[in-house]
Amino acid sequence: MFARKNRAERTAEEAWEHLSSAWTTAGDSAGRAGRRGRRLAARAGDRVTSVTDEAVSRAAAAADALAGRRPARPWALIAGVGLFGVVVGWAVASTARAAIERQAENEEIELAETAVVVTPTYDDH
Repeated sequence: MFARKNRAERTAEEAWEHLSSAWTTAGDSAGRAGRRGRRLAARAGDRVTSVTDEAVSRAAAAADALAGRRPARPWALIAGVGLFGVVVGWAVASTARAAIERQAENEEIELAETAVVVTPTYDDH
């Protein structure tokens, strides 16, 4: 009888250990799943927000078109492109000016190196 109690107690202890282990593992898995679920929900929320913003923008543009209003000019983009053009033009002009100056200096140096000085002699008269 004592042996049966011992065996039953051991079986109960083993069952309890398995249950405790399973409970701990399930808790850890649930925690990881919860964190991952929150990250995925945040990403989905960001996507929904961007899609919603785009939908609102398109709906407003459609309502303006139906009301006969023209879309606004993108002045910021126009100004940005104009400024970019000025900067590129300035850079090209500076580079061209420097190249022309270098070429002129090289030509002066070449002329100075190859110049033949002719001095007139007055012995023939």
